Amino acid sequence: MQHTAIIGEIFAIFYCTMKTNFTILLLAILVCVTSDTEAQELPRKVRNMALEDQESQRVYIPHWGEKNLLIFYIDPEAATQNDDLLDYISSTMCISSPNIKGLGIVNLKDAVYPNWMVRKMANSRNTNSDAPILYDTNNNISEAWDLGNCNNKFVTILINKSGELIYFYKGAMPKSEQQRFISIAQTLL
Repeated sequence: MQHTAIIGEIFAIFYCTMKTNFTILLLAILVCVTSDTEAQELPRKVRNMALEDQESQRVYIPHWGEKNLLIFYIDPEAATQNDDLLDYISSTMCISSPNIKGLGIVNLKDAVYPNWMVRKMANSRNTNSDAPILYDTNNNISEAWDLGNCNNKFVTILINKSGELIYFYKGAMPKSEQQRFISIAQTLL
């Protein structure tokens, strides 16, 4: 009889421990999913950031609060991830408007190339555009705007005149996402 009671107590302790561990695991998963979901909720207010221009001078994002901003936040290793989207936007002028200002921000912190080389490549690539190129040397944009890890990503961002992040997508966009992005951008025209 004593053996049965001891086995019962051991089983009860084991069951309670497993139940507690399972509950803790579920709570941890819920916290992770909730924080990731909260990070993705849009629109959300973001602030203008100090970056660097081509001459390594400190500048803020131009036209902040005056125009809607289309920002391409690019890791140099992923600079061509969305070339088809850029070509389409350029050839169709589908989101061209005086209400939208485009610019590029190069993620220098995650670049594997020397910064001077990245600046030179970005400047030469931008010869056909009047969109300014700025440089983020410390992941300030991804951290302050809660974009998550942007390493090896081409990040497409829309910020309205009120300083709200209304859209962002990291990586190569499939056609369905390109259409979604263009329709959201066209609401800003």
